[in-house]
Amino acid sequence: MNYKTLKFSMYALLGFFAISACTDLEPTIRDSQLREGVGGVFVPGDPGEALSSSYKDLSTLISQDGTYCLYEHTSDEMIPPTRGTDWGDNGIWRSLHAHTWDATHRYVRDSWNNLNQRVFKCNQVLASNPNAQQAAEAKFLRAFYMFHVMDLFGQVPFRNVDEGVEVNPKVFTRAEAFDLITRDLEEALPNLPNTGPTATNSKATSAAANAMLARLYLNKAVYKAANPAGPYTFDPADMNKVIGYCDAVTAAGYALESNYFTNFSTSAATEIILTSAEGTPESRWAMTLHYDNNPSGWNGFTTLADFYDKFETGDQRKGIAATPNGSQYSGLGRGFLLGPQFKDNGDPVANMRSGGIPLVFTREVKLSGADNFEGIRVIKYHPSNRGQYILLRYADVYLMKAEAIMRGGTAGVTALSLVNDLRQLRGATPLGALNDASMLDERGRELYWEGIRRIDQVRFGTWDDTWGSKTVTESFRVLYPIPQQALDSNPNLVQNEGYK
Repeated sequence: MNYKTLKFSMYALLGFFAISACTDLEPTIRDSQLREGVGGVFVPGDPGEALSSSYKDLSTLISQDGTYCLYEHTSDEMIPPTRGTDWGDNGIWRSLHAHTWDATHRYVRDSWNNLNQRVFKCNQVLASNPNAQQAAEAKFLRAFYMFHVMDLFGQVPFRNVDEGVEVNPKVFTRAEAFDLITRDLEEALPNLPNTGPTATNSKATSAAANAMLARLYLNKAVYKAANPAGPYTFDPADMNKVIGYCDAVTAAGYALESNYFTNFSTSAATEIILTSAEGTPESRWAMTLHYDNNPSGWNGFTTLADFYDKFETGDQRKGIAATPNGSQYSGLGRGFLLGPQFKDNGDPVANMRSGGIPLVFTREVKLSGADNFEGIRVIKYHPSNRGQYILLRYADVYLMKAEAIMRGGTAGVTALSLVNDLRQLRGATPLGALNDASMLDERGRELYWEGIRRIDQVRFGTWDDTWGSKTVTESFRVLYPIPQQALDSNPNLVQNEGYK
């Protein structure tokens, strides 16, 4: 991905400081479309160019750090072990797994800044005289970015483009933000293209809006709760809305892919609702592969043995062996990598960091002081044919419908039959019954490492359980802290309960 750094005009700088009144931003914005105006007044730019810039901003969700790590490293399906001095970084990764972060955490701050900046840029698109479809796409993107602010932080600062730096951004409560996000998506729907599934669905469509509306209403009990930590009461009327939005996605031509790992390749089609065209998912395999795998990785993150044990033998989601393809990616399979690693010709992969002995990935891994071979690695995007990075996938929609039925929604099918149809497609044994625990497990098996696990664990009430090296059970951590720099710059913000 080639970025260019633009020189700011005076108004661009004013626009930057307008945003930084609620966020702590670096003074360089990529592909900015800010326009200079007289006296710092916003002057509309080209809405098409501004919208293109907002799509490029989806790249913030691809990196292994930032927003992604707040959803995954803090969950029960990922652990970021420190190996010697590698991945130490003054404990920034370990604190995520251990649930000991505070208001100064770098990735908490960066996520807050990046997401709020993107909301503001969408406001600029909407203030630049867009046509109906451009406005609909901008509203979808604003809703998409704001959803993450609402989910992660529980309050959302908001600044209109005509407000100067002397105006402190207003702050929406979580419930207010839910209403605004929902309204944006509902207003966008009529003017979004009704595009079916393709491997490169990198623009807003009616299916993407319906998928996000389904996610919103499935989690409405969380976002409207008086206490962010619950308990949550799921209204059957909301669950019926989830079912309706999910059915609308199905009606647009989306369906489950019979070969699980095809979803993450250039051959992906039937499940892909929204992707990012920016960059590649390289970090998803590089962040987990050992230095001596082919290709070499960063030897970072792994899954936990307890999570791996949720999969049965025969479930294709657990992994498939490498297909011989020459020396470039010799022996690199898909799914979970555990035990001895072999090249295509049967020779063991050598662990050169341990004197050339065979590379053997172990089940167990320590959070601190881990050896270079510890931990089960995960490959969903294979470097030989990785597709675009997926932001919304149909299997999530399919399982949201099943969960909505389980929670009291009405449909002409049972939740258990939907889940078992999916399991049969994936080669897993049908379940005899369905409850909260088995539904959460099924979502984990289908959607692992796709940036959704934290949302699921909060909704199912397992967020303050213990796993791995996590012993903290502080319920207030269902929300992240408002970064201290944001609090210092906007008196309308109030720190979330439990944080100093």
